[in-house]
Amino acid sequence: MFCPSCNAQDTKVIDSRHLSDGLAVRRRRECQVCLKRFTTYEKLQLQLPAIVKNDKRREPFNREKISKGINKACQKRPVTTQEINRLIDEVERTLAENHPGEVSAKIVGEITMEKLYLQDPVAYVRYASFYWNFKDINGFIHSLQKSIDQISKGSPSEPSQLQQ
Repeated sequence: MFCPSCNAQDTKVIDSRHLSDGLAVRRRRECQVCLKRFTTYEKLQLQLPAIVKNDKRREPFNREKISKGINKACQKRPVTTQEINRLIDEVERTLAENHPGEVSAKIVGEITMEKLYLQDPVAYVRYASFYWNFKDINGFIHSLQKSIDQISKGSPSEPSQLQQ
């Protein structure tokens, strides 16, 4: 590892800590030349599927898109940044394990909503309100109740499980 201060290669690990349920490691390092200390992070690189959009376009998985939606839903809620990152890690892990290759954007949204419901039900309702495209409040309430019933029963996230 190169020192960010003097660019020397001779660095030593001082401390290592596991993060994110063992999926990442934080290391404190010290340069043996200039004695500056710095932090590096190692994270497990999951093989995430391509996302198939509603119009059939395909794009690479983008963690930032999910993060923006969840952060918006969790505004002014008692959900920490650490809990949000853990939730996104869980979504990524679920996608990598259960949907190799490709997955529809709808399934990504459903998995995200299920995890969010378990974290904070109010944030779940907020997320659902801008994730689902509704014409009226009755349709929203009906779909919300149906979705909550399925999550409460412990149904797995399948394409037909959490429908509008």
